[in-house]
Order: sequence, then structure tokens, then C-alpha cells
Amino acid sequence: MVCRFFSVFFMFLVLFFSCSTDSDDEAVEIMEMQLEQKKEKVIEFEILELINTHRVGLGLNTLLTKGLVKSVAHSHTDYMINNNEVSHHNFYTRSDFLKLKIGAVKVSENVARGYRSAQSVVRAWLKSTQHKKNLEGDYTYFDVSAEKNKEGKWFFTNIFIKL
Repeated sequence: MVCRFFSVFFMFLVLFFSCSTDSDDEAVEIMEMQLEQKKEKVIEFEILELINTHRVGLGLNTLLTKGLVKSVAHSHTDYMINNNEVSHHNFYTRSDFLKLKIGAVKVSENVARGYRSAQSVVRAWLKSTQHKKNLEGDYTYFDVSAEKNKEGKWFFTNIFIKL
């Protein structure tokens, strides 16, 4: 009897937690609701300039900014601040959104926290193999979000796309 109860209970849990009504359209709508335009900061301009200077030094194209990319980056930076952690959580939602809305064919991102200057965060990204690969990758647009949490610690999201 107890074994049968646990079997039925287990089946209920599997069905309850594995079924989802979320569709890609719903994820896109949720993403759109989270987007907002924030005032650009000097540190953000500096990061973009440092990245483009690095790329030019390697003979690579400079990257242009795009407002929607910045809005998506801001939404993720806010998410990281709210959760007090650096993460790539929901990256595929951001990537799919940019692919659907502006036709991106390739998307990547760098994230960080705690750095106090544009130079220090870009330097850290360049010391990391994967972050450096993103900075030097085959992209056409990028943008960055830098926000401070309540304690004054910076959080960063840098998104790269290719159209």
C-alpha cells in the first residue's frame, strides 16, 4: 500500500513539474517587458572604447552599438544585482530574443562584478580565454551595461552580436 502511494505521488510530481505551458513567444514577451532604457554611464563608454581599441590593434573591425542590445544587457545586469551573483542565467532567452527581434545570427556575452574601472574589467576579460574569445570574435555590434548594487559594487554585462 505504501509503495503504491509513493508510486502515484511520484507520478504526480513528475507530471506536475515537467509540464510547462511557456512557449518561445511567452519568453519573448517576458523579455520585452523587462527591457528599459537607462542613462548611459561614463564607465560604459570607456569599456566600449577599450574593447574597440583592442580590436583595432589586432586588425579587427570596430563594433557598433545597438540600443536593443544595451537594453538586453541592462536587464541581465539588473537580474544579477537582484540575485547578488554573477551568472549567465537565461542566456539562451537573451540570445533567442536578439535573434528573433533584430536578426542576430551569433550572440555571446561577458559578465563580471566588483571591478572598479573600465580598464580593470576589460583587463580581466582579456586574461580569460573565453571572455577574450568573445571580445575578439566575429561580431558586428555590442553594448554593455554597468550598474552598482546597494553596496556600491559594480556589475557588468557585455553582449556581442553578429547580424
